[in-house]
Amino acid sequence: MATVQSFKYALILISSIILNLFSANVFLRIRWEQSWTKMAAKEAETVASISCSGHGRAFLDGLVVNGKPICECNACFAGPDCSDFLSDCVVDADSGDPTFLEPFWEQHAASSAIVMAGWHRMSYEFNDGSLISEELKTHIRRVHDIVGNAVTDGRFIIFGAGATQLLNAAVRAISPEGSSSPEKVVASIPYYPVYKEQTEFLNSKNYKFSGDTSLWKSSAIDSSSSQNFIEFVTSPNNLDGQLKKAVLRGPFVKTIHDLAYYWPHFTAIPAPADEDLTIFTLSKLTGHAGSRFGWAIIKDEAVYHRMLTYMSISTYGVSRETQLRVLKLLKVVIEGKGREMYEFGYKTMKTRWDQLSKSVSLSKRFSIQDLEPHYCSFSGKVKKSSPAFAWLKCERQEDKHCCEVLKAAHITGRDGSLFGAESRYVRLSMVRSQDNFDLLLQRIEKLVTEEYASKSSMAPSVSRENKRNESMLLLLGSYS
Repeated sequence: MATVQSFKYALILISSIILNLFSANVFLRIRWEQSWTKMAAKEAETVASISCSGHGRAFLDGLVVNGKPICECNACFAGPDCSDFLSDCVVDADSGDPTFLEPFWEQHAASSAIVMAGWHRMSYEFNDGSLISEELKTHIRRVHDIVGNAVTDGRFIIFGAGATQLLNAAVRAISPEGSSSPEKVVASIPYYPVYKEQTEFLNSKNYKFSGDTSLWKSSAIDSSSSQNFIEFVTSPNNLDGQLKKAVLRGPFVKTIHDLAYYWPHFTAIPAPADEDLTIFTLSKLTGHAGSRFGWAIIKDEAVYHRMLTYMSISTYGVSRETQLRVLKLLKVVIEGKGREMYEFGYKTMKTRWDQLSKSVSLSKRFSIQDLEPHYCSFSGKVKKSSPAFAWLKCERQEDKHCCEVLKAAHITGRDGSLFGAESRYVRLSMVRSQDNFDLLLQRIEKLVTEEYASKSSMAPSVSRENKRNESMLLLLGSYS
C-alpha cells in the first residue's frame, strides 16, 4: 500500500514538474515574442516622437548625431528642430514628391505600421516559385473594384519598381523583334519627359522616340505605310490634368495608357479604363514614392509573359519588404471603401488648386490651364478639378523663358521645353508638403501684387503724358 502511495506522489510530482516546465516555456516564449516586437515598436515610436516643429521629420534610417536621429527639415526651414524659417530661400515647385498625404498617414499610424522579423521572406521567390505576392495582387484588384477606375477581371497583373520601370517593360513587350524599321514611340505635347528620356537612353534598335503624336495622324491610318506606332496616353495628363484619349487609330498602332493620376484625389473617374495595357503607381495613390512600386494591368497573355521576362531579367522582381509594406497600406486604403483617404486627398488638392487659380486669375502676366468639372462615378456627383500640377504660362511677349521669370522670384519650376512645349510654359508642383505649397502661393501672390504695383506707378506718368498732349493740341489750335 505504501509503495502504491509513493508511486502516486511521484507521479503527481513529475506531472507538476512537466506542467510547470511547459508553462514556463510558454511564458518565456510569449515574453520573447513580445520583447522583440516591443523593442522594434519602441525604437520606431521614439524616433517618430522627436519634435521637428511641424516643419520636418526624424527617420529611423536618418543621420544620427550624439546617438540621436536628427530632424530632416522641409525646404526653407532649418535648425536642430526645423524652427528657423529661411525667408530668402528658393521654393521648390519642380519636384513631384507627393508628401501632401503625410498628415493622413500620421492619423493612421497604428493601422499602417508594420513590424518585420529579421528572417522575413529571405528567399528569392515565394513558395509557389513566383516573384509576386498573390495576396497583394488580390488587394490591388479590390482597390480598383472599389474606385472603379480600371477593369481587372480576366487581366494579368505584374509589379515593377515604380511606373518608370514598367513603362519601358511595356514598350519592349509590344515591340516586335527583328522589324525592318523601329517602332515610333509618340506622345501628345505636353508629355511626361520620361517617355522621351528613357526611350533615348536605352537606345533600342526596335523602337525610337518620334515626338508629338499629332505629327503622325495621317501615317497611322495609311494602309500602305510600313510604319508602326506605340502611343503613350497619359490620363489625366501629368502636366495639365486633362483627361486624354488615344489620338492615333489604325492597325499599326499600339497604346500604353499611363494612368498614374487616375485616382479620385486628382480627377473625376468617369468610367473604368478598359484598355490593352494600363500602368499605375503607388506614389500617386498613397503618396509613398520612396517605396518604388507600380503595377501594370495587361489584357494579352503573350505581352504579360514578355513583360514578366523583362522584370525577371532586369531586377528579379520587386523586393518582398516593399510588397509587404504596400499590402499593409492598401488594407488601410480599402477600409471604409477607401473614402477617407480619397476625401482627404481631394479636399487638400482642390483647396490648393482653388487658392492658386484664384491668385493667378488676378494677373495679366500669368495664366494656368482651364479645367472643366466632370461627373465622377466614384463619388456619384460632378467634381471640380484638383490637379497635381499647375501648367503656368507667361503671357508677356518678352517673358519667353518663364522659368527665369519665376527663378527671379525664388521659385523653381520645370521648364515647358522638357515636355515638348514652349519655354513660355512651366510646370509647378502642388503635391508637396503644406509648408512648400504655402510658400509657393505666397511667392505667386507677391508676383501678382508687384504686377499691379507696377501698373499703379505707371498711371501718373500716363496721366501727365495725356495732359501734355492736351496742352499741345490747345497750343496748336491757337495757331490755326
